[in-house]
Amino acid sequence: MNSSEEHFSLVNVPTHLKEFVVEQDYDRYTPVDHAVWRYVMRQNSNFLGKTAHVAYLYGLTTSGISVEHIPDISEMNKSLSKIGWGAVTINGFIPAVAFFDFQAHQLLPIACDIRQYDHIAYTPAPDIIHEAAGHAPIIEDEKYRMYLKEFGEIGSRALSSREDYELYEAIRLLSIVKEDPGSTAEEIQAAEEDLDRKAAAVTEISEANELSRLYWWTVEYGLIGDLDRPLIYGAGLLSSVGESMSCLKDDVKKIPFSLQACIETDYDITKPQPQLFVCKDFDQLIEAVREFSKRMALSLGGTESLIKASKMPQTSTSVYSSGLQVSGILTGLKMDDKGEAVYLQTTGPTALATKDKELIGHGKDYHAEGFGSPIGLLAIDPTPLEDFSDEQLSAAGITVGNPATLLFQSGVEVKGVVKYILREEDRVVLIGFDQCTVTYQGETLFQAAWGTYDMAVGEKIISVFAGAADREAFSTGTHKPSEVVAKRQEYTLQELRQQAIYQEVRDIREQNPDADTASSRIKPILSEVQKDYQDDWLIRLELLEILTTKQILPEERDQLLAELEERKAKDEQDAQLIENGLALIP
Repeated sequence: MNSSEEHFSLVNVPTHLKEFVVEQDYDRYTPVDHAVWRYVMRQNSNFLGKTAHVAYLYGLTTSGISVEHIPDISEMNKSLSKIGWGAVTINGFIPAVAFFDFQAHQLLPIACDIRQYDHIAYTPAPDIIHEAAGHAPIIEDEKYRMYLKEFGEIGSRALSSREDYELYEAIRLLSIVKEDPGSTAEEIQAAEEDLDRKAAAVTEISEANELSRLYWWTVEYGLIGDLDRPLIYGAGLLSSVGESMSCLKDDVKKIPFSLQACIETDYDITKPQPQLFVCKDFDQLIEAVREFSKRMALSLGGTESLIKASKMPQTSTSVYSSGLQVSGILTGLKMDDKGEAVYLQTTGPTALATKDKELIGHGKDYHAEGFGSPIGLLAIDPTPLEDFSDEQLSAAGITVGNPATLLFQSGVEVKGVVKYILREEDRVVLIGFDQCTVTYQGETLFQAAWGTYDMAVGEKIISVFAGAADREAFSTGTHKPSEVVAKRQEYTLQELRQQAIYQEVRDIREQNPDADTASSRIKPILSEVQKDYQDDWLIRLELLEILTTKQILPEERDQLLAELEERKAKDEQDAQLIENGLALIP
């Protein structure tokens, strides 16, 4: 067992999602990182105890999260396993469909990075504060867990588009650039302009895009209860010191939740939200996502659904009325005069399955070059071919070892020697042919020289969804992890010394020495902070907390307060953060 497998030994990560999972590398978190976590969590625990959903505070204690330090995911898993859930660490933004897929398997994907000190109030990049402290506590509520799981099951099968994926890459890049302290103004501007271009290129709102909006306005930025005095349950609000306080003010519009309103309202991840949706309860959300599923290609099937899938350059599954599932990248459709699909074609590795279980001998290694097959009824009989009895097959000349010609009502013709007839639960799902040619309107779709022709059987396509039918056997998901990754931060000598100071202050707080010892240890730290770190308000808050709690060094306390007041006067955002911090010092 390698270190990554050992780290997630308490959870069962599906094969097709393992490529998104990374090691947490807990030792890389600096003392400054832990101080950032502690500041945000102390603020949230204090403020959100009055304004968050009732599950929040209780969930903090039951999900393996401590206010004092960044959580170890393995410790979280020990706690979450008690309610049948788990957590895995990922590298920043992942495609929405993959994120939903984790939740379908009752796994919280948690970005293992943490926001920079300069972005303590809000970060556009997903981080461990947002994912762990935002998402994990609320899943203590059983109805909310049900919503997340059902959303995941439906969302993981939502069809997206090429433009969606390009937009995702642009958002991911911008979030990385904005969070990188080494980014220049020119790099940030270039990433913003790239995002604007990619957003403008989206001309059609896909299922995945609509579901992403629903997710954003519920799981990320949702309010619940009374419209006039709602409570917070959205992880984006629960993890943002600034927005958790500002979101309840009158200048943020509160709108009664509705499915249609949410999927019609776009969002900007880089800015505070101008409006929020208030649901009555989590049952309303469950009802909404179930209603949305009825509109999806997953439920509707047909030509329109196939067309949507053909615009998605990732794996999708088309389900024939016989029950046969064809999983691959759908690249071609042949249409009849009425615009109905009569033949589908995939390119590259394709697998065949029934009931989400791959058929033996029909995996993506066998169908490595793709798969094509007709859709529809035979011209000679109104009975769907999948429902033919052995007698009907024989009467139609479809018997193993003998030549046969199948003419479909659409005009597709399949001509060859029958090699096999495969039934599943007494329905014909596949017929294999040797020496086979397939033609349609004068075009050859399959040639005898290409080998055995495995023909799917089915009157119509009843369902189309993202990803493979048997995802474990297919082993790769709908989307691949992005190649754009955040750079590991390099620290100057001064920054390394700053981290050492934070650790010294943390040690003093946790070791709780007597007053004289604490005074002697703190004095040289104060001198160094005042000399070399004039703009660091957080370390001053931590020092002031210790001095006030222990009632020592009154002159130094006054000096720290004066320096914090001076910093408040220089920066409006820091002023609010400092004020919030001072409010928690007894």
